[in-house]
Amino acid sequence: MKLNEDVRTACPYCGVGCGLIATRRLGKPKSITGDPDHPANSGRLCSKGSALIETLDLEGRLLRPVVNGMDSDWETALSDVARRLSRTISEHGPDSVAFYVSGQLLTEDYYVANKLMKGFIGSANIDTNSRLCMASSVAGHQRAFGEDIVPGNYEDLELADLVVLVGSNAAWCHPVLYQRMFSGERPRQPKVVVIDPRRTATCDGADLHLPLKPGSEAVLFNGLLAELERRGKIDRAFVARSTEGFEAAMAEARSSAPDAAAVARACELEESDVARFFDWFVETEKSVTLYSQGVNQSSSGTDKVNAIINCHLATARIGRPGMGPLSLTGQPNAMGGREVGGLATQLAAHMRIEDAGHRDIVRRFWQAPKMPEKPGLKAVDMFQAIAEGRVRAVWIMATNPVVSLPDAERVREALRACDLVIVSDCMRHTDTTEFADILLPAAAWGEKDGTVTNSERRISRQRAFLPPPGEAKPDWWIVSEVARQMGFGEAFPYQSPAEVFREHAALSGFGNDGTRAFDISGLAGIDDKAYENLTPLQWPVTAERPGGTARLLGDGRFFTGTGKARFIAVVPRAPKHAPDADYPLVLNTGRSRDHWHTLTRTGKSPRLSAHAAEPVAEVHPKDAAAFHVKDGDLANVVTKWGEAAARIRVTSDQRPGSVFVPMHWNDQFASHARANAAVNPVTDPVSGQPESKHTPARITPLHYAWHAFAVSRAAFAGFNADHWVQARGDNCWRCELSGAELPSDWNAWAQGLIGPPVHAEDWVAFQNTAARVFRFARFTGSRLDGCVFISVGIPAVSRAWLASLFAKPRLSPSERVQLLSGNPATGQDSGGIVCSCFAVGLRQITDAISAGSARSVDDIGKLLRAGTSCGSCKPELNGILQRTLADKEPSHEAGPGPLGTAVAIG
Repeated sequence: MKLNEDVRTACPYCGVGCGLIATRRLGKPKSITGDPDHPANSGRLCSKGSALIETLDLEGRLLRPVVNGMDSDWETALSDVARRLSRTISEHGPDSVAFYVSGQLLTEDYYVANKLMKGFIGSANIDTNSRLCMASSVAGHQRAFGEDIVPGNYEDLELADLVVLVGSNAAWCHPVLYQRMFSGERPRQPKVVVIDPRRTATCDGADLHLPLKPGSEAVLFNGLLAELERRGKIDRAFVARSTEGFEAAMAEARSSAPDAAAVARACELEESDVARFFDWFVETEKSVTLYSQGVNQSSSGTDKVNAIINCHLATARIGRPGMGPLSLTGQPNAMGGREVGGLATQLAAHMRIEDAGHRDIVRRFWQAPKMPEKPGLKAVDMFQAIAEGRVRAVWIMATNPVVSLPDAERVREALRACDLVIVSDCMRHTDTTEFADILLPAAAWGEKDGTVTNSERRISRQRAFLPPPGEAKPDWWIVSEVARQMGFGEAFPYQSPAEVFREHAALSGFGNDGTRAFDISGLAGIDDKAYENLTPLQWPVTAERPGGTARLLGDGRFFTGTGKARFIAVVPRAPKHAPDADYPLVLNTGRSRDHWHTLTRTGKSPRLSAHAAEPVAEVHPKDAAAFHVKDGDLANVVTKWGEAAARIRVTSDQRPGSVFVPMHWNDQFASHARANAAVNPVTDPVSGQPESKHTPARITPLHYAWHAFAVSRAAFAGFNADHWVQARGDNCWRCELSGAELPSDWNAWAQGLIGPPVHAEDWVAFQNTAARVFRFARFTGSRLDGCVFISVGIPAVSRAWLASLFAKPRLSPSERVQLLSGNPATGQDSGGIVCSCFAVGLRQITDAISAGSARSVDDIGKLLRAGTSCGSCKPELNGILQRTLADKEPSHEAGPGPLGTAVAIG
C-alpha cells in the first residue's frame, strides 16, 4: 500500500452498495467520502457511510487466534479446527457440521465457504444471516421467474411516475435510494405510496400512506390484481405469450379480495384510500414497487412477494424502464452470497440442489468427492438442531446470532451446549464470541479485498486501504487453510481473491448455455490487474454483453422450465400467532435511523450514537394508557419467548395495538435490550425466513427507586444497577442507569461507576438527601473526567451539554458551578442531535426557526447544513419546523432516547 492514495471501495452497510473513496495520508485513513463516479450513489452517502471514519479504530478488535480461552497462533488454531471438524464428521456424519455465515462476507469468502461445505464436507448445512432479511424475496423470485432475479435497477426510481414502498422505511434504511426518488433533475415528481402499519419517516414524502393491518399485504395486492382485471388493464397478449398460472391466481384474487370495500375491511383501511391506490396503479404504467423487510420478515413473506410480482406480470410492467418490482436488500453482499450458493437451499451460480443435472454440473466443475442431494438446515432450524444435538459443530462467520436470531435466548443456550463452536470475527467480545471454543481473527472492512453485489445486481470492488492488524486474515484465506488441513488442498489452492473470483465467474458459465440468468463468465479470464481495476457493472456479464446488463425479463423470456413466468395463486394467511388477552399487542422489530445490525460497528461512532443512545418501544397513546406507561418510562416488552427492556415513546405514528422496538442493542451496550430474545421463531414454510414483524406481546412497566445519567472520559468501571444502557460520545461514554434499591453510600457508588479521584480535591459533589438528588464530578486538575446525576425521576439535565464538556481541555470555575447546578450558560447547549451528518442539535434548529431565519426545511439546510447530506433527518426537521411555527414549544433535549422519543428534559 502507498502512504498517500485515494482508494475506491464499497460501503459495508446496506444493499444500496454505495461507492466510496477512502483517502489515506501518511499511511493512515484521513477521510471517507462518496464516490461521485459510482452509479449506485453518485457521491451521496447516508449518515452511517459518512461516519465510517469513526469506526476504524482497533479498540475491541480480535487480533490473534484464541483456543479454549487462551491466546494461540494460526498453526495451532487451524490444526485444531480441521482436526475437530474431521473427527465430528467421521463420528457423526457430514450433517453434524454446520456453517452460519453472513452478508458481511465478500463474494470470494462466501464462495470458498460454500465450496468446502457442499462440495467436500458433503452437507448443505451452510446458511446465512441473509436468511433473516431476503430469503422470502429469493423464494418469490424463484417461484415467479425460475431464478433469483431482480429485473430492474435504481434508474427506474428516477423514471417511474408511481413509486410504491411496501414494508420499507427507505428514508432511514436506504436513504440514498430514497433521495433518488425525489431527484431534482427529473421533469416531474412521482406519486409516492407508502404501505406500512407504522407512520415512518418515509411517509413524510408520500402522497398516500396506507397503515394496513399487520400481515395483510397479500390481501391488498390480491385486491389490486382483481382491480386490474375489472378495469381491463391486464396485458392479455403478454400473459398468454409469456406466463402461466394466471387463471388460478386470478380466481384466488377474486375470491379473497373482490373489491376495494372488501380489501379495506380486511386490511382495516379507509375504502377511499384503497380506491385511490388502486386508481393510481391501474392508470400509471411506469410503476415501481419497492419492498423490504416489512414484506419479507413474515411467516407468509414469500406469498406477499408473489402477490406483488403478480400485479407487475399481469400488466407486463417488468424489466422495462421505470417499472417493475425491486427488492431492497439489507446487507452489502446479501445478493453476492445468493450468487455463490450461500443459502442452504441453493447450489453455487443459482443452481438448485434438488436438480440432479445441476448437482452434476457443480460436482464436475469442482471435482467434488461428495455433494448433498437435499437442502440443508435454514438459519432458525440450524440452531434448533444445535440445541437438540443433531449438529455438534458450528462455524459462525462475521455475524452475531445470539443477538440477531429470533428466540435469541434459545440460541444462546444452544451454543452453550454445543460440542464445538468456531467463530471467525473481527471483534473480540460479542454476545456470540462468548461461546466460542476457537476464535479466528478475521480482517474487517477496510482491510478486505474482493467483490460485493448490491440490490440492482451491480458487482463492485471492495478494496483494502488498511493493512490487517495483528494476525487478522481474510475469511477466504482462513477457510482455504482449514480445507487444506482437512485434506482438500488441491481444490483450495487460492493465493488471492482474484483467483477465487475467476473460478466463481467460470462456474457461472459452466454448463449454462443461456439456461441460467446468473452468468458472469465474461469475467472468468480477467487477470489480476483487470480484477484490481474492475469497475461497477451489472450481471449478466458475458462475451456478448461484456459491459453488463441493465435490465432483465423485459423481453418476456424467463428462466423456468417452460420459459414462461409463473403466476402464484396467493391464499392470504394470517400470522401464525395472533394477539390474545394475555399478549394483546403485535411486536414489530426493525432498524433505527443511524444504527446497524448489532452495534459492533456503529456502536463505535459517537456521531451515530448521538441520535439514538438507547432503544425505545414505540406505542400508540391508547396502548400507553391501557398499559399504564407514559412517555419516557422504562418498560419490558414481554412475549411467550422472552422480554426486552426499552424506553417508552408514546406516538400517534404507531398503529394502535402494535409496539415497535429496534433490534440493534446487545449485552455490550445494554443490560436487557436484546429485542430478538422476545421474537417468536416461526418461519415462512417456503423461504424459512422468521416472522420478525408479528409476535404477540404485552408491556410491563418497570418501576425503579432511582435513575442516573453518567458521562465518563474512560470506559465505565462497572454497572451496579438493575437497568443500564451505554453509548459512545465524543471523547466520552454516556450511560443511563436505574435501580430498585437505594445504595447505602451514593458517593462510593458513583466512584464505582466513573472511578475514584487521584486526589481528594478532584472529587466534587452536591447532595440533597431529603430530595434524593445527588451529583458528582471527577476532575484531573481542571479537566472533567466523569460526572453522575442521580434523582428519583429521570435526571433533568441536558445530555448533549454534559457530553460536550468532555471536548474541553479544562473547565473554568464558572463552568464547574454550572456543571453541578445542571444549568448550562446561554449558547452552550445545542440540544439533542437531529442531523447526525453535521451534528446539528435541536436547540440550534428551534432557535433559527423562532428567530425567523428558517421558514422551511431548505432554509434550515442553507443555514445549518442539516438535511443536506443523506437527507434522512428531513422528516424530523419538517416535524420540528411545523411544531415550532405552530408555537408548540418542543423540548430542547431529547433525554435518554432518540430525539423526541423520550421524556422532555432540559
